[in-house]
Amino acid sequence: MRLCLMIEGQEGVTWDEWVALARAVENAGLDGLFRSDHYTSFHGAPGPALDAWSTLSALAPLTERIRLGTLVSPATFRHPSELARVAVTADHASGGRIEVGVGAGWFEGEHRQNGFDFPDVGTRYDRFSEYVEVLVRSWGSERFDFDGSHFTLVNQLALPAPLQVPHPPLILGGRGMRRSLGLAARFAQEYNTAFAPPDECRALRSRLDAACEAADRDPATLRLSLMALVVPGTDAADAEARLANALERFRGPRERCHAGTLDQVLDVLGQYRAAGVERVFLQHPDRRDFEGIDLLGELVRRLA
Repeated sequence: MRLCLMIEGQEGVTWDEWVALARAVENAGLDGLFRSDHYTSFHGAPGPALDAWSTLSALAPLTERIRLGTLVSPATFRHPSELARVAVTADHASGGRIEVGVGAGWFEGEHRQNGFDFPDVGTRYDRFSEYVEVLVRSWGSERFDFDGSHFTLVNQLALPAPLQVPHPPLILGGRGMRRSLGLAARFAQEYNTAFAPPDECRALRSRLDAACEAADRDPATLRLSLMALVVPGTDAADAEARLANALERFRGPRERCHAGTLDQVLDVLGQYRAAGVERVFLQHPDRRDFEGIDLLGELVRRLA
C-alpha cells in the first residue's frame, strides 16, 4: 500500500509552504504530494489560492522522487486540450512523475465567483464523459478528430508527447455509480473514493471488477484508492489531539476518520488493504504540522 499526502491548496497555502511540504514529503518517504484544484475556500471565501497546475509544475524540478498530481481538477475549469498540454508540461518538468485526477465539478459557489459555467448535473456528466476521452486521446500519438455535443476537435495532434507511456496516470472517482465506473474502466488507471469504510471499499472493488470485465479489461490494471483523514499519534491522547486539530481546519466526517497509535493506524490500513485499496491519500489540514508528516513516514517504513 502506498501513502500520499493530500493538501487543500485553496485554504491559503503559500509558495514557501508548498516548498516545505514537498521537501518534508520526500524526506519522510511518502509516495507523493497531491493537492486539490480549487480557487475558493470551503469556508466560502475566495483565495488566497495558488493555481494547482502552476504549483505542481514549479515544484517538479525542486523534487526528485515523489509523485505529484491533482485530486481532482474540475473539467469545468479548463478545456481538455489545455489540461492535456498543462499536464504534459508538468510531466516533462518532473521527469515523468505527474498524475492527473479529474472530476465533473461540484462546488457551485466557486464557479459563480470565478465566472466558470456550472450547468445542471446531467449536462456536467455528459460533458465530462467527452472531456475524459478528449484528454486521453490528446496524449496519444495519432491524429484524431472529435465531434461531440460539447467538444469539437479537427486533426488534433498534441505535441510533445508525455514522458510517461502511454500517458500520465489518470485518476477518476466517485461513490461507485454505474456511469463513473464505466468511464473509469474505459480510460482511467485509478478509481478514487473518499471517506469510505473498509466494507464499502470492498463492495466498490467488486463493482470495479465487474465494470472492467464488461469493458473487456483486466481488473488488476485499474487501482482502487481512498482519500481519508488518518491521524497517527505518539500515543492515544496525542492522536486524539491531532485529530481534533485537523477537524477544526477540515470539514471531514468525524465518524469516518481514523486516529490512534501507529499500531492502531496500521491495523486500520491493513483492513483497507484487505478490502482492495492500493493507495491512500492522507488529508493533512495543518500544513505546518511537520511532526505529523514524520509520523506518516513512520507508517510507510512499517508498511514496507
